[in-house]
Amino acid sequence: MSERLKSSVPANEEVIEELTKDLKTSLKTNESVEEFVISPGTSAEAIPKASGDAPQTSEAPSHSDLTEDQDLDKDHADKDPDAKEDSDSDIDEESLKDAEVDLTDDQKEERRIIAEELKKAGNEAFKVGDFDRSIEKYTEGLRTCPLQFSQQRSILYCNRSAAKMKLQKYAQAAKDCSKAIELDDKYVKAYIRRAQSYEATDKLDESLADYKKILELDPSHKEAKIATVRLPPLIEEKNEKLKTEMLGKLKDLGNMILKPFGLSTENFQMEQDPETKGYKINFKQ
Repeated sequence: MSERLKSSVPANEEVIEELTKDLKTSLKTNESVEEFVISPGTSAEAIPKASGDAPQTSEAPSHSDLTEDQDLDKDHADKDPDAKEDSDSDIDEESLKDAEVDLTDDQKEERRIIAEELKKAGNEAFKVGDFDRSIEKYTEGLRTCPLQFSQQRSILYCNRSAAKMKLQKYAQAAKDCSKAIELDDKYVKAYIRRAQSYEATDKLDESLADYKKILELDPSHKEAKIATVRLPPLIEEKNEKLKTEMLGKLKDLGNMILKPFGLSTENFQMEQDPETKGYKINFKQ
């Protein structure tokens, strides 16, 4: 399954939220009619342009980005699942593509070298804990580096995700990791950081999927091995909680519908068949 297709599949809680999003409103009836209310709880802009275009001529850098001992804190106490993308770090790749049309090979190489220096500046800022500045430098690098240098751009996105995680901008960090993976689908560190970001925003199923992918790429990866054992029971617990929450909302809705008939959901008993695991409903006065 492609990354874009995977990202379009809703999580369990999103499905439940979609099913019950209008419930809160529907449960509030007009009290005067029904007599009750139910309440549920350095920049490349100066570089000249010339005509011409050509494929990549320089060797792309290896994944020598932020080292493991500079890596990320595991403390994900604060979460931002609904974080809005910072417009200052947006990358308009269509505009970049248009701007590169008239660049010569030498100009593209010059931009690549500047982007590499910006990455180094971002790494230095990261090391001293200046994460905002590191994000700025990685973003400048992404706006400078020609699109054809996909591996270098992948590293810039992954490094920027690390800085965003340090600032607890986990939703944005996951998005940057996805861009890094789109450019290099075997980039283990990008999968690690995205898995951590997903877990920080309670997207446990997505996190587990990334850890499993990491083990496909690196079967000896210790963190991924531990996570594939640690996450399944947490996912089961979360799903049970979501199911209980959904059933509670549906019960409130049922009571609202049944009240005009002098009934409630207490008049209906649901029993599970131990063999088929299906349910049957019994009516009781």
